[in-house]
Amino acid sequence: MQQKRFQRRKFCRFCADKVEFIDYKDIKTLRSYLTDRGKVIPRRMTGTCAKHQRELTESITMARNIALLAFVEK
Repeated sequence: MQQKRFQRRKFCRFCADKVEFIDYKDIKTLRSYLTDRGKVIPRRMTGTCAKHQRELTESITMARNIALLAFVEK
C-alpha cells in the first residue's frame, strides 16, 4: 500500500510580504531564484505567482545587464 505524502502548499513570497516591486539591486533575493548554473527557477518550483514571476525575470535581466549578477556561474 502506498501512503500519500503530505506536500506543503506553495505560496508567493512576494504576495505574502506585500512587496510593491522587486528591486533589481537586491542581489541576495534574486540569487535565491537562480540555479547554480545561472538559470531562473520556474514558478512551478518556487510557487511565485505569474505577475511576480514576470517581474522577477525582468529584475534578474536588469541586474545581469548592469553586471550585478553573472549570466553564467563557473
